[in-house]
Amino acid sequence: MDPKLLELLVCPVTKGPLDYDRDKGELISRSARLAYPVRDGIPIMLEGEARPLTDDELAGLPPRTPLVG
Repeated sequence: MDPKLLELLVCPVTKGPLDYDRDKGELISRSARLAYPVRDGIPIMLEGEARPLTDDELAGLPPRTPLVG
C-alpha cells in the first residue's frame, strides 16, 4: 500500500488513523475496532465490509509509529 495514500485515508466511522496489516491485507482502525479489507490494492472503506476486531487481535497489534514523510 502506498504510504502517501495511507496518510490520506482515515476510518470512515471515527475519522481516526489507520494502520496497514500487510499479512492480512487489511486497514486497521483501532478506535473503531474494525479491519477494512484491501482487495486488488484498493481499500474497501465501507463499514459493512469491515470485520470487527477481537480483544486479542487489538492487544496483539504493534504500537503505532508515526508516518515519516
